[in-house]
Amino acid sequence: MNERIKLLAEQAQIRLFEDKSFGWSVIAGTDQHLEKFAELIVQECVKQVKAQYEPVFIDTAMMTDTHWAGYVQCGVDSVAGIREHFSELTNGTI
Repeated sequence: MNERIKLLAEQAQIRLFEDKSFGWSVIAGTDQHLEKFAELIVQECVKQVKAQYEPVFIDTAMMTDTHWAGYVQCGVDSVAGIREHFSELTNGTI
């Protein structure tokens, strides 16, 4: 099982177990815990997108290149899209 998923589940107070037939399954967690788990996964996705474009965004020399400016805009649009799509879940926290 992915170690990052295990850590996020732990933070959301969900217990997971591995089942070789099905991958992994939730064995304990309230609706609030499951919502928290989903929120943490969405936040992790946003962090990964930002990690890809922010180094270029802060490099002014790279930002003068149209190719990189488009790359950064794609990242910014992706984060905005994720935030909008999951706004109810995250309550504006990402």
